[in-house]
Amino acid sequence: MGMASSRKPVIVRKFTRDWVAGYADAAFSPAASALEILDQGGKVVTIGWNTVKWVCYVRDFPSGEQASPERLLQKRFTVRPRAAGIWLRMTLADGDELEGLAANDRSLIDGAGLLLTPPDTRSNTQRIFVPRQAIQTLEVVALIGAAARKRSAAMPQPELFPAGPEGE
Repeated sequence: MGMASSRKPVIVRKFTRDWVAGYADAAFSPAASALEILDQGGKVVTIGWNTVKWVCYVRDFPSGEQASPERLLQKRFTVRPRAAGIWLRMTLADGDELEGLAANDRSLIDGAGLLLTPPDTRSNTQRIFVPRQAIQTLEVVALIGAAARKRSAAMPQPELFPAGPEGE
């Protein structure tokens, strides 16, 4: 386990609907068969990846909220996201649907799962990590590019071989 500063507050939701709150390493090892978190009592808890539905990186831990501690009330985008990335829609192994915005990089094909920005970034959940084995279906809804790339693509391309005086 790493230093305390590399740990982030998380709520781990299992397929059994129960959850565990604690601190997890900022980066998960794809080779690890289980997730290790330091619970709020200071005890290391090992959770098998096959039981994990998602890991929510949260702003704070719930105070008395037992049903929805991650406060992930909005699981779909109501409008097109403004940030750059890949808008994904997935069905999880338990039939639950979830949308999120993923980075347009190798993490989509490499790694132990997908790191998503949730539809409502003002809620308690800032990021969601979904293990690959928890995903039943995955659909790319849209590729949302950065504004700078859109502007450069709109500029006309200079001619590489301008026509000579003979009109070739």
